[in-house]
Amino acid sequence: MSDAEVPTPHRRRPRYSGKNPVRFEDKYKELNPELHAETIAKVRASGKTPAGQHVPILLKEIMQILAPQPGERAVDCTLGYGGHASALLKAVQPGGTLLALDQDPIEIVRTEARLRAAGCEESALVVKRMNFAGLPRALAELEWSGGVDVLLADLGCSSMQFDNPARGFSFKHDGPLDMRMNPQRGVAARDLLQKLSAAKLKMILEENADERHAALLADALAGTDHATTRSLAEAVRRALPHRTNEEEREITVRRVFQALRIAVNEEFTALDTFLHQLTNCLRPGGRVAILTFHSGEDRRVKHLFRDALRGGIFTSANDEVIRPSSQETRDNPRATPAKLRWAVKA
Repeated sequence: MSDAEVPTPHRRRPRYSGKNPVRFEDKYKELNPELHAETIAKVRASGKTPAGQHVPILLKEIMQILAPQPGERAVDCTLGYGGHASALLKAVQPGGTLLALDQDPIEIVRTEARLRAAGCEESALVVKRMNFAGLPRALAELEWSGGVDVLLADLGCSSMQFDNPARGFSFKHDGPLDMRMNPQRGVAARDLLQKLSAAKLKMILEENADERHAALLADALAGTDHATTRSLAEAVRRALPHRTNEEEREITVRRVFQALRIAVNEEFTALDTFLHQLTNCLRPGGRVAILTFHSGEDRRVKHLFRDALRGGIFTSANDEVIRPSSQETRDNPRATPAKLRWAVKA
C-alpha cells in the first residue's frame, strides 16, 4: 500500500470531566449550532449565551425604530455574529442592500458565510472588513454619495470575542492578555500595560471605566508584565484594599479589563471619528440607532444627537434611553447594561 493509500487514523475528541464541558474548546455542540439546535435552545433557555455565538440585543425595538423597507440602503456598522444584520437584510429585500462592516478578521468570514447560506440576493449583501470609523470610505466605494436610509451601530463586544480564551478579552477562562479586535494589528494589552506610566494608566482607568481606585491600581499595575488574563485579574485583586469585599473586587477587575480593551482598540477615538461623520452619511429622513454599553460611549452619542437636534440636522431623537426589558435581561444577562439611542435626519 502506497503512502497515499494509507487511511488517516481515527482520532477521538478529548474527554472532559464532569457532566458538562467547561473549556471553550470542549463545547462541541454549542460550537456547531447547525448540528445541535436542541442543545443551543437549552443553553439559551437557561439564560446563557451559547459558546461562539451572540444574541442580538433589543432586536425588536431596533427594527421598529429603524423601520427598514424593501429597496432601501442599510448599514450595520458592527456586524458581529450577524443577528441584527440578518433582520435588516431580510427587511430591505427585494431591491435593497445591506452594507456590513466589522474589523474582526476572524468572525467576519464566519458571519458572512452564515448570512449568505441563509439565502439572499448576491448583491443585497456587501461585507467590508474595516472599523466603522471608515464608513465614509465604504460608502464612497459603493458610490452611495447620497448616504443611507438606515444605520445601526452596536458598540458592544461580541460574545464570541469574550468567550474565546484565545482572544484574551475576559478573565473567565485563562488566555493570552491580548484584547485586540483585530489580532493582526495594533498592540496587545500585555505590551500596552508594560509601556504605560502610572499617570497614563490612571487616566485610562478613570476615562474608560470610571474606576474609583484608579490611582491605587495604576501605581500597582503600570509597567508590569502579565502574560495571561488571570494573571492580571489576580494582580488587580491583590492591589485593592483588604477591606474590599468580593463583589467589589470582581467589579473592579471587570472595569480594569474594560478600560484596557478600550485603550488597546482606541475605541473612543474611532467612535468620535464615526460620530463626527455620522450625519453626512444619512439621507434625508434617514434613521440611526446606536447601542452603547457604558457611560463613556453613551455620553458621546447623547451629546451628538442633542446638538444635531438643536441645530435642525435631526428632526427627532429620543430623550430617554431605551433599555432592555426585565424579560430580555433574564433571557440574556449580557443585555443588562445596554442603552439604545435613535434619531431621524431632517
